[in-house]
Amino acid sequence: MFDEKGKLLGSASSPIQIWKEGDCVEQSSTDIWHAICSAVKSACSLAQVAGEEVTGLGFAATCSLVAVDSEGSPVSVSWSGDSRRNVIVWMDHRAVNQAEKINSCNSTVLQYCGGPFPLKCNLLRYLLWVKENMPESWAMVFRWMDLSDWLSYRATGDDTRSLCTTVCKWTYLGHAHMQQLTDKDSRDMEACGWDDDFWRRLA
Repeated sequence: MFDEKGKLLGSASSPIQIWKEGDCVEQSSTDIWHAICSAVKSACSLAQVAGEEVTGLGFAATCSLVAVDSEGSPVSVSWSGDSRRNVIVWMDHRAVNQAEKINSCNSTVLQYCGGPFPLKCNLLRYLLWVKENMPESWAMVFRWMDLSDWLSYRATGDDTRSLCTTVCKWTYLGHAHMQQLTDKDSRDMEACGWDDDFWRRLA
């Protein structure tokens, strides 16, 4: 909790559940949200600040993938089938083959997100893994979200994704988007940042 001048008024933390089984590392978006709510309440109490006095919230999170259905309910990404386990954590290594498939495309898109996909900090490999290994879950998912974007969505109901996550983790070409803003081209402003050929090759 900070004041308008950046002075720290209070801080708090709350533990979250994590499941580790072999190469799979999973969490629960519901559990994470409850932990955040608990920590925020504690920070407000320590800072002696009422909730209605808070003017802004900021979310930072690991590069983890959240799966929810059309109602916003969790969809399992776990071999266990446990619907609570709807987050694939950044340190999960289940999708090695999928990362290799993405890299084998040799797409120029990859140069804008750090080159060949590493085993960490990229979400597309997890999408492919779920599609290839958990078709029932794949069919149920309505939104795939970076954890930080999901937290903003959960707090506000607004499904606007950050430019940082779309570029770094979803291969959105932010520079192409900005060029469109400059040129004022008639093409759809959002669509211009996606490389359709790259996505078709992964489909």
